[in-house]
Amino acid sequence: MNRKIAPFVENISEATAACLVTMVQGNLLAITLGHWLVASQTCIVAGTVASGLLLIWRSSKPWMIASILGVVTAVVDYFVHPGQFGPLLMEAIVTGIGAGALSYLVGMVLLRARARRLGSPQT
Repeated sequence: MNRKIAPFVENISEATAACLVTMVQGNLLAITLGHWLVASQTCIVAGTVASGLLLIWRSSKPWMIASILGVVTAVVDYFVHPGQFGPLLMEAIVTGIGAGALSYLVGMVLLRARARRLGSPQT
């Protein structure tokens, strides 16, 4: 059961981290309860939709997971709250890129850790 829930939690966590950092424009000391609430709304929906799409497509490739999470996070972010900087779509796009990049990095770290644990060469 843990293996089925872990990707869902990971998707929500990565999207939330990207959303929070983008909303406060990198100033982590500026994060408030309001930021957490908006990030939670955005990323629970984005993580759920991305996880559902990944289950349907049965993909476990880090680049595919990152791409889907990034696009879904950007779309949901745009609809949940207005952008706070730049043109209308800028914050949503930056949030999506951040979520995708974070997902890819975490996915590659996990892939390498699994390869080391199994003693097989990295792919």
